[in-house]
Amino acid sequence: MTLRLHTVLAALAAVALALPLAAQDTTARGVRIGLTYQPGTRPGVVVLPVNGANGDSIRMILQRDLDFGDRVEIVGREGSTVADVARQQGGTMNYPLWRALGALAIVQATATASGVRVAVHDVAATGILNARDFTLPTPGLSAGWRMALHGVSDEIERWITGTRGAAQTRVAFVRGGRIHIVDSDGYGERAVSEQGTALSPAWHPSGRWIAYSAFGPRGTQIIVRDLQSGGTRVASPRNGLNITPEFSPDGSLLVWGFGEESGTDLVAAPYPGGGDPRRITVGRGSDNVSPSFSPDGRRLAFTSSRAGHPEIYTADVDGANVELLTTYLAGDQSYRSNPAWSPDGRVVAFQSQVAGRFQIMTISLRDRGMKQLTSEGINEDPAWAPDGRHLVFTSSRTGTKQLFVLDAETGRARQLTRAGGARLAAWSRVLDRTP
Repeated sequence: MTLRLHTVLAALAAVALALPLAAQDTTARGVRIGLTYQPGTRPGVVVLPVNGANGDSIRMILQRDLDFGDRVEIVGREGSTVADVARQQGGTMNYPLWRALGALAIVQATATASGVRVAVHDVAATGILNARDFTLPTPGLSAGWRMALHGVSDEIERWITGTRGAAQTRVAFVRGGRIHIVDSDGYGERAVSEQGTALSPAWHPSGRWIAYSAFGPRGTQIIVRDLQSGGTRVASPRNGLNITPEFSPDGSLLVWGFGEESGTDLVAAPYPGGGDPRRITVGRGSDNVSPSFSPDGRRLAFTSSRAGHPEIYTADVDGANVELLTTYLAGDQSYRSNPAWSPDGRVVAFQSQVAGRFQIMTISLRDRGMKQLTSEGINEDPAWAPDGRHLVFTSSRTGTKQLFVLDAETGRARQLTRAGGARLAAWSRVLDRTP
């Protein structure tokens, strides 16, 4: 033990002795969802060292997922005194000591032959908040193993905060004319389409299929790729311009922009049945593209140039009740496009030209209030995570186009991709079963 750690432990032990003594109870006292903590604050969480096979990786992934969720404050990162205390304490639950260190919850995990056993301790209640054995696929450290462990992280976040995390997800995007996918923590990037010119990926709610636009011999086509089999099929029956596909929330409808000679309109076809698509918008020579469904699947937000410049509109799925969502502004700011309807239905994110550069903004569906979320570099093409809290978008802030993830509540941003040229991202739903 280092002198510094010994001194800290001694001081904390003195604090712990001054606090009321608590029995070291490791028996759950009834399952309840969430800790009790001050509203507007983030509860401090310690992830203890993990014993067993791949223990270091398990701890790292759990800790990072909880950190990226932005609902808790990680106490005891590597290199800190608290991390030293965690290693020194091992499995001992000295609740007064952890309370003095600022932890409200302790995550105690152990690798097992079939996966991982997790117990979350409530420091204030001096007992186990919840505990469960999770099965993980083999082999360890594989893509499927990691994705399943992300699901464990999401469940831990639900135990602590009452809200499930969004770590068990992937992001699809375009780089070099190919569709790529990457885990929500930036791990495991891989191309899933052939070399060519692919654009605008969209996830099916099941996570099994991705639709995208690709250049073909007679214009562009909407391609649907099966991530399990690798097979593809053309979903757009008519030649011409077929772009910006989007699946409905229940996966039964595929909507995209279609144009032949003058203008582009939104069309819809049943999925997977296909057939001749029906027209949704009547643009009369204007461009109507980039559809985004409301969470209940009844309305669409989309980009339209019908006013002479791009703005965000909404309409019923059958094309009725068209409304201008974004307010007209004179000057170069009157360019709003690429809407993304939030999973809670309250706001629509979009890109807006501000002082000659695109920035990410949101608009409230209740009062039409707008909020600018970015200002550094050029920022485009927002897409929501299924938690309704985080957005993935393209940014030039590093000098090349990369994907960043933004916490819309705190403004905290993290870089998702490292190789340049990443753009046009789409975030999957939670992937309980991953291809």
